[in-house]
Amino acid sequence: MLNVFVICTGNSCRSVMGEALINHLGQSRIKAFSAGSHPIGRINTGALATLKRHNLPTEGYQSQSWEDFEDTAMDIVITVCDNAAGETCPVYLSQAVRAHWGVSDPGHVEGSDEEKIAAFEQTFATLKLRVEKMLQLSLETMPKDQLTTELNTIGKLTA
Repeated sequence: MLNVFVICTGNSCRSVMGEALINHLGQSRIKAFSAGSHPIGRINTGALATLKRHNLPTEGYQSQSWEDFEDTAMDIVITVCDNAAGETCPVYLSQAVRAHWGVSDPGHVEGSDEEKIAAFEQTFATLKLRVEKMLQLSLETMPKDQLTTELNTIGKLTA
């Protein structure tokens, strides 16, 4: 089983939704974890509500530091920070295949409840599409350089 690490800065929203989607869709093939370089210490309630709307587990997530996973070998590391919005993505140094799947942070959307829900749904849909495309790859056998290229290409897809 491959270990996939989904990271961002705060580990409260996008990385948690990515972890949930990978674990749900990649059952028995890959195991996902999420963390942040500067975790905020709580999971965004909008992210949990989005998982619940899609019948995914909402228990067991925590906003945690990537340092908590120092002893866990990761095969793939995916960053989900939004460089287009000026976010600084953390750099995780390891021998893992690294890819960037930047997606906007719905936790920062201002507006009505409907607008906030729509932002979470858009982020969720984009992450789901990317995870589904990732799972179509021969993750276990593809050469690392090709896998890196494929995962970065997937990281540009939007729902």
